[in-house]
Amino acid sequence: MSAALTPYWLIFRAGVRRQSTYWLATIGGLVANLTFGFLKAAILFATVEAAGGNLQGYDLATMSGYVWLSQGLLGCINAHGQSEIGDRIKNGDIAIDFARPTSVFASFAASDLGGGAYSFLPRGLPAIIVGALTTGIALAHDVSGWALGLLAVALGMMLSFCGRYAVNILGLWLVETRGLQVFYMVVSTFLMGLFIPVGLFPAWLKTVAHATPFPAMFMTPIDLLSGRIDGWAGAAAVGVQLAWLALLVTVCLLLTRLGRRYLEVQGG
Repeated sequence: MSAALTPYWLIFRAGVRRQSTYWLATIGGLVANLTFGFLKAAILFATVEAAGGNLQGYDLATMSGYVWLSQGLLGCINAHGQSEIGDRIKNGDIAIDFARPTSVFASFAASDLGGGAYSFLPRGLPAIIVGALTTGIALAHDVSGWALGLLAVALGMMLSFCGRYAVNILGLWLVETRGLQVFYMVVSTFLMGLFIPVGLFPAWLKTVAHATPFPAMFMTPIDLLSGRIDGWAGAAAVGVQLAWLALLVTVCLLLTRLGRRYLEVQGG
């Protein structure tokens, strides 16, 4: 590994170790995911059956895939608006981060991705396995579908980080960003398809959702891993993720650069 990437790899590993420390929280998260997974499954299964067994392309197997994959990905694709950088801006520690010989954006991204990657193993994967054993789930049909699906998960994690980073980096101007965090959480969780699949939205709302990066964060990995989209359609969906990622990374880097010029830290 090149010397330029080594610090970020070490930060990624530190993010894994930090997340692994809170094993009671991980167990609590898994229990919550399973509880809400069964509740969501009961409601959505009843809806599909009431529609005659097929609801806008969702049958019981694909709906089950949506339910358990969505619950399983919650640990690594965060829908809340909080980010560590927001707290460091508020207490002034961000000045130390700017003084380090590493990219502030890349450092926080590496730490966040490390924690998210760890969360998937003890929290996300068991939820998917329990769903498969209890209600059965539809999954990707071939190796290419799995490869695209796992790539989409990684891109979804990065998109999720960029969204939260952009909200919290505004603290360089606002200092207090809790209101923005709550607003972001409400909008993102709905438009990403956390409660119901985006495919079930009314046409106008579906258009609004796809005008944002939120479905690319969450629904794209689920659709690929559940086999709802594959082949060229799957590749195109990953292409959309990459386009959103390029845009969001650019925005995050620009906000960081402009905010660094504006930053003023008092006290000592």
